[in-house]
Amino acid sequence: MEDGTSKALGYCTGTEDDQARQWDVRADCDVRHILDRVADKWSLLVIALLDRRTMRFSELRRTVDGVSQRMLTVTLRQLERDGLVRRTVYPVVPPRVDYELTALGISLHEVIKSLVIWTEEHQQEISAARSTYDQKAAEEERQLQATAG
Repeated sequence: MEDGTSKALGYCTGTEDDQARQWDVRADCDVRHILDRVADKWSLLVIALLDRRTMRFSELRRTVDGVSQRMLTVTLRQLERDGLVRRTVYPVVPPRVDYELTALGISLHEVIKSLVIWTEEHQQEISAARSTYDQKAAEEERQLQATAG
C-alpha cells in the first residue's frame, strides 16, 4: 500500500477528486432511503405542486394524475416524516387539512427544478439516443433470428 493511502475502502480524501465518493448500496443505508423517497414519481410531483402554494388533500388528489388516494396518503406521510411537508389540520366540519412545503422541502424543490431544466434542455438528445439504441437493438434481434432460423 502506498504512503498516505487509507486502509478504509471507499475513503477518498486526499485523492485527485475529493468529490468522488463510493455510494453505499446497502439496503439499510440512510442516504439510499432518503434518495429512494424523494426521487419517487409521486414525491417529485407533490413537491413540485406544493412549491406554488398550500394545497388541500383533495386538490392534490385531483391534480396528480393517476395517484390513488392510498398512495397519496402514504407519500404525504413520508414527506411529512422526513420534514419536507407540513400538515395543518383545522378543527372544522368537515375536517380540513392543508399541506405545504417546509424550508427543507423548498430547498429540495430547487434541486428538483434543476433536474427538470436539465431534462427539458436535453430531451431531444435523449430521444435521438433512444431511437438509435432501439434501431440497433432491433437490427441485432433480426440478425439473431436469421442465424437461429
